Amino acid sequence: MPSVRLKPGESSEALLRRFNKEVSKSGVLSAVRHKRWYVSKSEKRRIERKKASRRMRRRQSKGRR
Repeated sequence: MPSVRLKPGESSEALLRRFNKEVSKSGVLSAVRHKRWYVSKSEKRRIERKKASRRMRRRQSKGRR
């Protein structure tokens, strides 16, 4: 669980920005979003294949330039 402490002379906005950065780095919110609904193994495989093909297309299009 990410946590931050208020530094001397630090504003609450800066503290909040630091906290948000720590939360995004830790991946807590993305994990919660993924676990929100049940996804079957076959659905996970299908999604991963789709992501892989998208990555390959991007890499091939960057190589053409």
